[in-house]
Order: sequence, then C-alpha cells, then structure tokens
Amino acid sequence: RARLLCVGANGQPRPAERPPASSRPNRRIVPTHRTSHRKSYDYASPFPLVGRNQHQLQRPPLAAGPAGTRAGMANASSISRSLRRSLAPDALHRLLLQRSRAFVTAECHRPVVLHKRGPDILHDPWFNRGTAFSMTERDRLGLRGLLPPSVVSSQQQIDRFMGDLKRLEQNARDGPSDTYQLAKWRILNRLHDRNETMYYKVLIDNIEEYAPIVYTPTVGAVCQNYSGLFRRPRGMYFSAEDRGEMMSMVYNWPADQVDMIVVTDGSRILGLGDLGVQGIGIAIGKLDLYVAAAGINPQRVLPVMIDVGTNNEKLLKDPLYLGLQEHRLEGEEYVEIIDEFMEAVFSRWPNVIVQFEDFQSKWAFRLLQRYRKTYRMFNDDVQGTAGVAIAGLLGAVRAQGRPMIDFPKQKIVVAGAGSAGIGVVNAASRTMARMLGNNEVAFESARSQFWIVDAHGLITEERVDIDPDARPFARRKSELTHQGLNEGASLIEVVKKVKPDVILGLSAVGGLFSKEVLEALKDSSSSRPAIFAMSNPTKNAECTPEEAFSIIGEKVVFSSGSPFDDVDLGDGKIGHSNQGNNMYLFPGIGLGTLLSGARIVSDGMLQAAAERLASYMKEEEVLQGIIYPPTSRIRDITKEVAAAVVREAVAEDLAEGYRDMDARELARLSEVGNHLTAHPGFMIMLVD
Repeated sequence: RARLLCVGANGQPRPAERPPASSRPNRRIVPTHRTSHRKSYDYASPFPLVGRNQHQLQRPPLAAGPAGTRAGMANASSISRSLRRSLAPDALHRLLLQRSRAFVTAECHRPVVLHKRGPDILHDPWFNRGTAFSMTERDRLGLRGLLPPSVVSSQQQIDRFMGDLKRLEQNARDGPSDTYQLAKWRILNRLHDRNETMYYKVLIDNIEEYAPIVYTPTVGAVCQNYSGLFRRPRGMYFSAEDRGEMMSMVYNWPADQVDMIVVTDGSRILGLGDLGVQGIGIAIGKLDLYVAAAGINPQRVLPVMIDVGTNNEKLLKDPLYLGLQEHRLEGEEYVEIIDEFMEAVFSRWPNVIVQFEDFQSKWAFRLLQRYRKTYRMFNDDVQGTAGVAIAGLLGAVRAQGRPMIDFPKQKIVVAGAGSAGIGVVNAASRTMARMLGNNEVAFESARSQFWIVDAHGLITEERVDIDPDARPFARRKSELTHQGLNEGASLIEVVKKVKPDVILGLSAVGGLFSKEVLEALKDSSSSRPAIFAMSNPTKNAECTPEEAFSIIGEKVVFSSGSPFDDVDLGDGKIGHSNQGNNMYLFPGIGLGTLLSGARIVSDGMLQAAAERLASYMKEEEVLQGIIYPPTSRIRDITKEVAAAVVREAVAEDLAEGYRDMDARELARLSEVGNHLTAHPGFMIMLVD
C-alpha cells in the first residue's frame, strides 16, 4: 500500500519485500524506540499504532507468542534482525526520530510512520479503531481519556453495529421502534461529526425545534441507549482505573483553552437513575446549549464523564456496555477520584468553569460544599433547578395579580426530597427570608411555608434517620397538631389539609399528581394555584397540562421541566404550558461568570440570575399565565441573565475581569446606565 514505507541501506526508498514465512512472527510486533533508546514491542492487533517519546508511554509486556513462550521470543528476535538488515542504523534512527510527534504502525511486518496523535487518530478512518485500542496504545498515542474506559474487541464493535442495523431494518419493516425524536438525534449527531459549524448554525437557527432533541427530553433516550449509539467519541472519560494519571491525561485534550466543562458521574441521569458511562450524553447536550444559547466557542467546551462503576445490574451484564463493569465506588475512594479530577483540570485550565450535572443526592450536596469556595463551579441540579423554580414561583405570584414581595406568604408543598427538591427549598426559603428582613425571625417564617413529601410521606422531626439536608424543613410536632397531619402523611392528605398555593414536583415519579391530588388542589386558598411538574424526561412529569387544566380549570398556572404543547380550552382560550427548564439559567450563569472573571459562583450571583429571569416576562404575558419565555428567545434571555450575574459579581467584589477588560472597567459599565449588554466588550464571547 501507499502507506508502507521501506528504506534501503543507502537511505533511498525501495520496494517492500516479504521475508520468508519462517521468519514472520505469529503476531504483529512493532519495534519502536523510547526515550532511553531501549526497544519495546506492542502486540495489539490488527494494525497496532505505537507512539514514542511520550512521557506517559508505558512498556508493554514482552511476549511474542502464546504465554511468552521461548518460540515467541525467537520470533521477536527474528523480526528485529530482519529490520536491522533492511535498514541502515542511521536510516532507521532518522526514520523513527525524525519528528517529536511521529508514531509507528504496522501493516504486515513493515513499519509505517504516522505523524498524528490523540483526536487526529480518532478522526482518521485509516487508523481509528475506536474502543478497540488497547490501554497500552491509548497511553502511547495520547488517547487515554478520549475514549470510554472499556476496551472491546473488534467483534464486539461489529455486534454493536449489526444491532443498530437490524433495528433500522425492523423500523422499515414493522414501523418505527425508535422514537421520531431519537431518529432526529441520529441525523443531527451525524452532522455534528462531519461539519460542526453547520451543526451549530442549524441548532441556533432552529433552537425551538431542536433544543428538545439535543437536550431534554430526547437526551434521556440517548443516554439509555448510548452504548449502542456510540460511533465517534466526544469529550473525555476519567475512570477509577485512571487514578494517579489524570494530571497527564488532561493534556491529551487538544484545546489549550477550555472555558466550560460539564461533568457527570452518571449516577442520576434526569429521572432515569444510574446510567453509568452512558450519562456522557447529558454533558454533551448541556454544552450544545452553552454554544447555541450563550455563544461560547465550541472549541472551548469539554464534556466529561467520571466513571466510577455503576449499580445498574442491566449494564453490568451488557457485553456492549462501554463503561467499567463493576459496582460504584463509595466513601473516600470516590471523593479522592473527584479531587484528582478537579485538581487536574484546574491545573491545566485555571480559569475554567465546571458545572456538575446529575450526581446522586448524597454526593451532589457534599461535593458542592467541598469545592464551591475553592473552584469556579456550580451544581446545576441543586442551584440551577432552584433558580429556575424560584423564577417560576415569583412569576406565579405575579400571575395572581400580586407583587413579588408577597412571595413569603405562599404555601408550597414539595414532592421530592432529592438534590433538586432540597436545592429548590433552600433557595426559595432564602429568597423569602431576604424579603422579610434577612434575620433569624425571617428565616423561621420562611421555613414554615414549606411541606416536603418524599417516598415515605410528609417529613417531620419524628422521622428516624432523617436526611441532614432535609432536617431544617421537617415539620415540628406542634405544627402537626395544628394542621391535623402526622409523620408520613400522604401527598393527598397534605394537599387537602394545607390547601397550598403551589405544588412543586421534583420526584421523578410520573403521574404522581393524580386526579385525587389535583381535585384536592381545587380547594387551594389561592385564586390561581400553580402546578410545577418539573421532573424530566417527559414520562416522569408528575402530571400533564391536559390533566391540570381539565380538572382544576383555566385559572391554574402550569409549568413542567420538559416541553408540552399548550392546551386548547375552547372558546378561543388557551391553557399555557410553561417549560421551567434549566436552559433559561445555566448558559447565562456560565457566560456571566466567565465574562466577570469571578473567583467563585456565589449565592448572590445565582439569586441575581433567578430574579432577572422572573422579571423578564411582561406583565400582560404573566397575567395570561405565561411565566417563562419561549425557547426561541433563549439567546436574549441568556444575555440578560449573564448581565445580571456580572453586575452581582462586581457588587460582591468577586469580579477580576476578562481578557482586556479588568474589574474596574466592568464596575464602570455596571454604573453607567446599568446596560452591560450594550457594550461590545460584554458580547465578545458571542462572536468569538
């Protein structure tokens, strides 16, 4: 082939010659030179790629035949002698050392010099073997972390492809078994692989149609099927087997500057549970929205999966699963891996912003508290969901024709005590307390406005082994007597007794707001009660807008986490289905933090983002029950939220500036007309 390079004793190219059969090894053995100039061999096949002079290069086991037999060793010596005879010493030395980034591969028994490493190899159809690259090859070629941790055989790759092909054949014969949305995702993903510029142009120009495809709800189906859908790797993978290697692994990523990282451990993807390494799909989808909504440079974003195993038994038994097939690490072992990851990425990219995504509750809060005062990071489930919910709750107050200052009077029943549920309650209570004076009495008054119901019913101080994060909101015994409730009371009982202004669902239990619950809400003390069915994806929504409007009537304010169509109520009336999705906040939070150069992401910055979202809608829109903007305005709302974040960072003296705009210039912009978005310097990332 044209890629086969042979050099004669005079240093000139000459035709390739096959040695006698007796001198050919049973397996491909590729000689290379390490920094020490000692020979090492690689035995992966077919077509192994061998790097050299890389600091992370590991010497593979020396074995040329089955179990390192004496015959195998003889074969290794034979091919080595053959090469020495074919190439003059100085020609061989020049061949292998001519460039610091040259690599050697084998076709038959002859070496081929490959001037590529890392992603360039993965994007080259001649040399890419995807997840079939051995760990030795990944180290030598700078591929470690760029592929899922599982090393699969060529046959397993073929099985994955054939499974996908047969699924398509079944679709053609029996009708679609994949959803229409998943088919759209496949087409968009192929475009993303071959033409990223066109991909983002299509996404930006059609954001209302395609945001539900690249993000929730379709991303949930993508994550569930990711091992079967996997074609080209995207992002980085750090696993439990990479301990001690992460500091060098981050340099395998080709970008010298990264502005945004979205990282997940796959332990709680949307409301779908533990999906292990397949959760990388949620990080990819979030970053697509950072590009489309906030204008972040797509070459400066990085989706990351931290694979510490999975407790999903189905994945543990799936031969095509791409992650570590072992149960999840727990305790200090787990924390040490996250610590190493954070240290590594901030060592290479000191100004990066890390968004934690879909970590299970027991780690979400702990990791947030561990890192938030040290690194530029935030947790979208705890803080982003809380901000969007607060904006919606404030909007619901406005929809009742009341000022937002009346928010502390709202009675709120919360279904779900996970990271998102407790995050919302914490943030909403702080907002109420600030409106009431921000003192101890104000915090106590705010706390008393919430009733939290989990899988075991109403949470009270009588609960055994109560979650520490939920403890401050546990109802007290004296309150229970007055309300006619008790520990473990059902959601229906709580709604009947409390007569809340709002029921907020973050339970991940589809249909939890049953007909009985909605009937009970009709007796709400509010003239216009609000329902927030916030769980994702669509099938996990606590109720649908059709159910809400048909049972409670046209006055109800409805919002969900995933998109639903508006409801035709007849007589020209429309029941508006609001989507209270995190996409309205996290792109603006990230952009504002980046442009301000804030050292951390403070509670004040998050609060400012939520309040700007709440005030974004016009009064006439809110009175119609429209409390969130349409997705088509996502870029505009992102700019407004980012401006609010920058202003708050300046006010808290956290801003350090961005590029040629220092903190003093940002402060001056904040003072002059309070219009950060009007300044071209503020918009620099939107055109970068």
